[in-house]
Amino acid sequence: MTDNPTTPTYAALSVPPETGNGYPDAYARSSAARIKRKLGNHGGIGNFGVNHVTLPAGCQSALRHWHTRQDEFVMVLTGELVLQTDAGERVLRAGDCAAFPKGTGDGHALQNRSDAEATYLEIGDRTEGDEVDYSDIDMAVRWIDGAEYFVRRSDGSVIQKAE
Repeated sequence: MTDNPTTPTYAALSVPPETGNGYPDAYARSSAARIKRKLGNHGGIGNFGVNHVTLPAGCQSALRHWHTRQDEFVMVLTGELVLQTDAGERVLRAGDCAAFPKGTGDGHALQNRSDAEATYLEIGDRTEGDEVDYSDIDMAVRWIDGAEYFVRRSDGSVIQKAE
């Protein structure tokens, strides 16, 4: 399949990849090699995000986190990933899905502990005012004067503006 400007069809791997994350430097390493293709944005979708994500061997999807207002859903396409939540760890393989309802306080992250690349589809809504808490570190994303910032959960002090 090739991109066709007259219809909303395109090949997932034709969407330009973005590597890394927007985390502060102290927390960026675990998912620095993550490759994300923003499929929904490429197709002009605004109400929800759809991403094709590639995790090289040894890479993590994100810091373990949860959203206050945003639901998330993932489906593993290739490879094997380890899902981490408050309940522990669970291996996910191609065809397995995981749903993360908003506001649960149960942080989640995917790790590729295998020797091979793994891919998954990530879908999330774009509810205004969503904030994020990181379960294992003193960091959160909060809105301050109309912009998103990484802050310390313990005292609200700003670490850096979120990208």
